[in-house]
Amino acid sequence: MLRAGCRPPGHPLLAVIALLAAVEVASGVIQGYYGPIMVDIAHDLDVRYADLNWLEASQLIFSALVVPPLARLGDLVGHKRVLVIATAVTAAATWGIAFAPSFPLMLVAWTLQGVYVVWLPVEVAVIHRRTAGRADQGRVTRRVAAILVATLELSVIVAAVLAGQLADRVSVTTMLVLPAVVVTLCLPVLALLEEVPGRRGGRFDWGGLGLMTLAVLAVLGGLVLIRVDGLTSVPAWLLILAGAALLVPWWRYESRHADPMVDVRLLAHPAQWSVQATAFLVGMSLLGAQVPLSTYFRSDPAVHGYGFGLTAAEGSARIALYVACLAVGALSLGPVSRVLGARRAMVAGCVVYALGYAAWLPLHASPGAAWGVMAVIGLGTGGLVAAIPAAAAAAAPPGRVGSATGLTNATKTIGGGLASSVFAICLASTGTLRMSGGSLGGYYAVWSICAVSGLLAAVVLAATSGRSSAAVSVEPGDPARSPSG
Repeated sequence: MLRAGCRPPGHPLLAVIALLAAVEVASGVIQGYYGPIMVDIAHDLDVRYADLNWLEASQLIFSALVVPPLARLGDLVGHKRVLVIATAVTAAATWGIAFAPSFPLMLVAWTLQGVYVVWLPVEVAVIHRRTAGRADQGRVTRRVAAILVATLELSVIVAAVLAGQLADRVSVTTMLVLPAVVVTLCLPVLALLEEVPGRRGGRFDWGGLGLMTLAVLAVLGGLVLIRVDGLTSVPAWLLILAGAALLVPWWRYESRHADPMVDVRLLAHPAQWSVQATAFLVGMSLLGAQVPLSTYFRSDPAVHGYGFGLTAAEGSARIALYVACLAVGALSLGPVSRVLGARRAMVAGCVVYALGYAAWLPLHASPGAAWGVMAVIGLGTGGLVAAIPAAAAAAAPPGRVGSATGLTNATKTIGGGLASSVFAICLASTGTLRMSGGSLGGYYAVWSICAVSGLLAAVVLAATSGRSSAAVSVEPGDPARSPSG
């Protein structure tokens, strides 16, 4: 909410939306600007294309770790404070990316930049709280989420096209300064937001955060060892199994905690776990496949035997179409939900993007067909990006809205981070660091995994549709903390 002196008469909600949309412009720049120039970054830092996946993987895993505690802090201390802190860290990291002299330092800065992922779920929580008491709260939240996502995706288009045009005209360092400037400008914008007090009496769950961090880092460490030593690495698989095993004590700890980081009893409700599972599966393609798509577009078929050999500008045009379809998909969420219902609309989106990735398998050699394939993927995915946090907010008690929406981004980024790590392995020709840039078989694996993830998400949503209509109305710490219905 805005300070009283800054509110447009009669339209305070519109003013809040405008400020939050400005932040999503910066998010769009981060998500769209780097894709067309990933190959240029690789050349500038003298690293192989396959290694670029670790930039994405490390950022996504870090995002998955920081989003739940930051979203929880939003519920406890106020969402504006979390937005400001996350934006300041993101700005510092984006400046670090611009001036990183080596790949390891670039990796550190790129990883820290992942704090920006908390923006959208916290913004959805702001709108959900802002509309509390309204009979149309759920519909308004979905509509505003769609507007924010559409703003994000349109910004991605502009950023991708701009990056493609600048790639051959200025140095890589000069190009990388622009996102840093845009993110920094968000800080005075956020100063206009009025602080809303957090939930009184809540506690920060350090134990739950610690166990969750250990579990995620163990799995990531195992994937890194597989990347270095190959699929036969025993220590790698032991780490992955240890990470999975840590989820058991984590779940038990959270279920007994009076004010948990992740309310696992809430998560056990079909209305909530089905949305979180969908976020995980959608994240595998939405976030994990960005680098593979970029490198495939720009790989020279005369050298590699696959790819389109596009320039940065030509690659950015494909990305722009894809993101434009994401925006169209997001804006169509409302009308489609009114016709099919919110849950069936999400099922339809999963099926559409799964078919799009499956189409890559027979059509990968046709640059013309790639336009249509990317459009289908974008249309299916766009509505899901807006629908997932809105669905999580609708199925959460008032004191857990930020946590629920934040968890969708956490699970989405975990899915994307794990998929990106797996894709780095798929695109490598051997199991050592001396591997070359990838293979067509690796891309087949990437597209197949993305297609299967969409179909699985559709099955999960369809199977739980009959049990997900009950609202969750109890607060953590309540003796009757189990979800209603």
